[in-house]
Amino acid sequence: MPKLIRITTVPLSLQLLLQGQMAYAKKKGWEVLMVSADGKEIPKIEKAEGVSHQVIPFTRKITPIQDAACIWKLYKLFKKEQPDIVHTHTPKAGLLGMIAANLAGVKIRIHTLAGMPAMAAKGTKKGVLENAEKWTYANATEIWPNSEGLRNFILEQGFCPAEKVRMIGKGSSNGVDLEKFNRNALKENHLVAATMRIMPGEDDFIILAVGRLVKDKGIEELVQAFLGSKIANRSKLVLLGSFEQDLNPLNSEIIQQINDHPRIVQIDWTDHVAHYMALADVLVHPSHREGFPNVLLEAGAMQLPIICSDIIGNRDIITQQKTGLIFPVGNVEILKEALEFAFVKRDKMAQMADRLLEEIHENYRREKIQVEIFSNYLRLLDEAKKSE
Repeated sequence: MPKLIRITTVPLSLQLLLQGQMAYAKKKGWEVLMVSADGKEIPKIEKAEGVSHQVIPFTRKITPIQDAACIWKLYKLFKKEQPDIVHTHTPKAGLLGMIAANLAGVKIRIHTLAGMPAMAAKGTKKGVLENAEKWTYANATEIWPNSEGLRNFILEQGFCPAEKVRMIGKGSSNGVDLEKFNRNALKENHLVAATMRIMPGEDDFIILAVGRLVKDKGIEELVQAFLGSKIANRSKLVLLGSFEQDLNPLNSEIIQQINDHPRIVQIDWTDHVAHYMALADVLVHPSHREGFPNVLLEAGAMQLPIICSDIIGNRDIITQQKTGLIFPVGNVEILKEALEFAFVKRDKMAQMADRLLEEIHENYRREKIQVEIFSNYLRLLDEAKKSE
């Protein structure tokens, strides 16, 4: 029976980004082990996927001493488990997991590239993060960028030889669950709870953003654009995500506006994202960097009109004026105009949302992505046997 080890930096990534992939491999008769840092989500993930989990104390910051210790722990784990495939996801897990797997002699070493922190970094930190990417790719046997834009970027920058690079389908790390993100599958009690948390007025236009409340997600520009728009007094801005002030923090003035303004609602993370999308009139995703954002697939599956920034990942899903609106990253004035357009031209936005729904059903169903991932595992196993 083949053995697969899936690794992410934090357990929440196993739960949200890779949901169902481990269970799928187990159903196919494989032995599967999950690895990440510790976290409260682990028991729930083990139950949902039906496979065991091993804690390795990864950090998301640059911590050389602890990182070296994690490489040693991973090396010992791989020597003990003797996996056929090690497949990493997220930057820190990718770097340390690929180095350790290479040192341990694991023949098939895959890293899924779902975003690159170096894209939004500056100065010395940018160089450090770019080198980390190169080390990850050098120690992997294959790199799976989850969007066409990411693939083109790493090849243009010379980060990775073309023969190592493979994209799964049209992109995405895990597709979208069309049973969960489906307006006909929503539960009334969760809709009521979401409505009570937003407390919309009868005619309020609901603008939703989903994701961590950090600078790189474009939250500062979104708040500024909303408050400066002509529609602020007839709308509500709902920020579905938690503050992360230890990494890439928002400035204090923006935080105060989020907390104090009567037309901005901040809600900590919930598993019931689909219900908030059902209540919203438009989703705004103003991020500074992405790989292939799941939130756009989820909003598209919910027929929720989209406004997003002009970056890799977003552009791989949204086509300007066809399936959504795209604005220059960081541009508050044009984002403000896009919000006002969405408010006035609701029929036009709905038409774009309908076209995106068709594309998602055709290309990004979760089952389709998981079948293709597994078929690539089989391809790599077959190639490894032939090379023996």
